Amino acid sequence: MPTDQPIPRRILVTGVGANPGFGLTRSLTRLGHTVVATDANPLAPGFLLPAVVPHVMPLANHPDYPSVMAKLCRELAVDAVVAGIENDIPPLVNMQPQLDADGVHLWLPDDESVHACIDKAVFHDVLTEHGIATPRTWRPETIDQVPDGTQVVVKPARGHGAQNVHFVDRLDHARVLCELVSEPVVQERVYGTEFTADCLVDRTGRASAILRRRDLVKAGLAAVSTTFDDPAVRDLVMKTLGAVRAQGVCCVQGFISDDGAVTTTELNVRIAGGFPLTEAAGADFVGQMVNGLFGLPVDHDRLTYRTGMFLTNYVETLAVGDVAELELTTATKGEPS
Repeated sequence: MPTDQPIPRRILVTGVGANPGFGLTRSLTRLGHTVVATDANPLAPGFLLPAVVPHVMPLANHPDYPSVMAKLCRELAVDAVVAGIENDIPPLVNMQPQLDADGVHLWLPDDESVHACIDKAVFHDVLTEHGIATPRTWRPETIDQVPDGTQVVVKPARGHGAQNVHFVDRLDHARVLCELVSEPVVQERVYGTEFTADCLVDRTGRASAILRRRDLVKAGLAAVSTTFDDPAVRDLVMKTLGAVRAQGVCCVQGFISDDGAVTTTELNVRIAGGFPLTEAAGADFVGQMVNGLFGLPVDHDRLTYRTGMFLTNYVETLAVGDVAELELTTATKGEPS
């Protein structure tokens, strides 16, 4: 088989109701793979994509999640699992030995690395230990250490997108929010040009990163973005990846201030919602991710990209119809073949 023709695989993607999982499903099907699309919401948009095998799953924190996932992988002869949403990552990490025994591929860093990326307070500590610029961060019990006049962001220590994120400039407001937000952290607010680096770190530790500015952000998602290159940003991204021992597909986010200083704000151990721009700019991002997922070499020469490419997103109506008919169709399509 020619090297540019991938071996068709059956890949289970979680969280197909969110942008990352939805976009990843589309890219995988375009490459000729069969996608078992899963989500806890029976109306998840990814279930309506052509040629997918849809299946409703319990929430990631449900006690039945591991057994349902393992059974689904066996019955549908799944070759690999890729998390499209952060909540699914911790249980999948715990399932790694069982998935390996069943011949199901999963490409994630070790437990400690995953924990460091998912918990924003731990992420801050790790980056600070490595001398990497990141916003000052306090836990609720140390909120009195926040300097007077500091503008802060109160957010969950774990989570994705912009859910339950609050910007305040008064410490008494931050204290109240710490009572309302689940497992909160208080983080110094950073200003400047926001960026995302779509990253792929192979099993030898070599990394490629595609940089894009988040020119217009709505509800935590980049509505308009543009590819660019900047040695200082690239250097900080590489240092961040190394500090947490990242592996596989991930994304690094940060800011470039008006004076040129670069700051890392977070690293997600999953594909980013705006990654389609990376592929539109010429990088074989998902194709090389699949190579690494199955233990094949990652061709970093195919992860180069054009700068100055832009992407715009908008909300469109994907489908309308009868809920009962959709649930019936989903249940039928989701049966093991």
